Amino acid sequence: MRVCVIGTGYVGLVTGACLAHIGHDVICIDNNEEKVKLMKSGQSPIFEPGLSEIMQNAIKDGKIQFSTDLAAGVAHGEILFIAVGTPPLPTGESDTRYVEAVAKGIGTHLNGGYKVIVNKSTVPIGSGDWVRMIVLDGIAERQKELVPAGGTSSDEKLPTGDFDVVSNPEFLREGSAIYDTFNPDRIVLGGNSQKALSMMKELYAPIVERQYGEDKSLAPVPVLSTDLSSAEMVKYAANAFLATKISFINEVANICDRVGADVTQVAKGIGLDSRIGNKFLNAGIGWGGSCFPKDVSALVHTANDYGYDAQLLKATISVNERQRLIAMEKLQQALKILKGKTVGLLGLTFKPDTDDMRDAPALNLIEQLNRLGAKVKAYDPIISQSGMRHGLSNVQVETDAERLSDGCDALVLVTEWKQFNNLDYAKMAKLMNNPVLIDGRNFLDPEAIVRAGFQYIGVGR
Repeated sequence: MRVCVIGTGYVGLVTGACLAHIGHDVICIDNNEEKVKLMKSGQSPIFEPGLSEIMQNAIKDGKIQFSTDLAAGVAHGEILFIAVGTPPLPTGESDTRYVEAVAKGIGTHLNGGYKVIVNKSTVPIGSGDWVRMIVLDGIAERQKELVPAGGTSSDEKLPTGDFDVVSNPEFLREGSAIYDTFNPDRIVLGGNSQKALSMMKELYAPIVERQYGEDKSLAPVPVLSTDLSSAEMVKYAANAFLATKISFINEVANICDRVGADVTQVAKGIGLDSRIGNKFLNAGIGWGGSCFPKDVSALVHTANDYGYDAQLLKATISVNERQRLIAMEKLQQALKILKGKTVGLLGLTFKPDTDDMRDAPALNLIEQLNRLGAKVKAYDPIISQSGMRHGLSNVQVETDAERLSDGCDALVLVTEWKQFNNLDYAKMAKLMNNPVLIDGRNFLDPEAIVRAGFQYIGVGR
C-alpha cells in the first residue's frame, strides 16, 4: 500500500521505516530540510537500536523516501499518518498546533482519490472529529483560492473531501520500538468507516499475522476496532495506568524504608498474583520521558474540562514528583552537608537504550544538587558520546565511569543501563573520596557492590 507519514519524530520515523520494511511504499514528510537530508543518507536523527539499519535497507529496496514536500506526500499516500509532536503546555493540556497545521495542509492538497487520515500523534480525546473539521476547512480555503470572484475555476484541480479519519494510537517503548512494532500486544483502530478500518487492517496484516514477529507460532495479534473517542482514550488510559502502577510501588518502597522491608521482595510477591503481574513494579526515583508525564497530565486536564476531579491521577503525579527527591534525601543522610561535595550520576537519560532526556529525573537531581552547592559529574553511555549538553551546563560530563568516580563523594545510579552491571566497581570505589553508591533503580546486586568497597543504599531496601 502507498503510505505517507507526516512528521519524522520518534513515532513517525519508526512507523514509516517499519511499514517500509514489511513491503509498503512509504514517503516520510518533514519540514526540517537538514533532518530530511540526514534521513536520505540512511542515518536516523534519533537513537533507537536497529532503526538506522531498517532505514538503510528500505532505501536500498526503494521502499522509503524522505521529502519536505507535503503536496507530494498527500498525492502519494492512500493512508496518511499524522505523526507530529503534541508537547505539553504549562496547563497540562496538549499543544495541538502542529496537528492542526498538518490537517489543514492535508486539506489544501487533497485533489481526488479516497484517503484514510490517521491520527498517530497522541491527541486529546475528541480530536478525530476535530481533525476532520480542520481538513474540511483546509479544503474550503483552497477552493476559495482556486475559484475567482467571477465564479470561473482555474486550471488547477479543486481539492475534494473524500476521506475518513482513523485513530491508531502507538504503544512504543523507547529503546524497544522496533521490537514493539513487529510484536505488539494489540493494535487499536478507532473510526466510523468500515472502508477505512478495512484498509488499516490490510496495512497491518503482515504484523497481525506475525510474519515479522519474534515468535511466528503465536496466535494473531489482537485488533481492537472501536470508535474514535474510545481509541484515543485507550492510549491515555494505558499510560496513566502504568504510571500509577509505578507510583504505587514507589509509595510501598517508601513505607518499606521505614519498616525494614525489602520492596524488591514485596514486588516479587505481589507480581506473582496474575491479577497484578510483575511488570512496572520496579521501585526507584520515578518515571519521566515524553509520554507518561504528558499523557497523565493531559488526562487530568480533560477530566477537568468535563467537570471531573481525577484525584487518583493527580496523586500519581504528586507521588512521582516527590519520588525524584528520594535520592537527595539519601545523599543528605549519607553525606550530611552537600555543599562542597562532588556527586557523580550514573546515567542521564530517562531510561536505558535511548538518548531522550525529556523530563528525565537526572535533570531534577542536577538542579537540586547545584542549588545546594554540590559539584555534579555524570556519565551516560549515549549522552557522553553524543556531545548533547542541553540542560547540562552545570555538569561535568565524563567519558567513562572511572573518570566519573575519581574524586566523588557519592555516586547515584539514575538510569539502569545494562553496561552498569559490568563496571569495575572495586576500582571505582578506590578512586572516590567517600565510596557511597545510591542505587536509584534497585538495579545492582547489593552484596557485590558492598564487596567492591561501597556503602550501598537502595530505594525501599
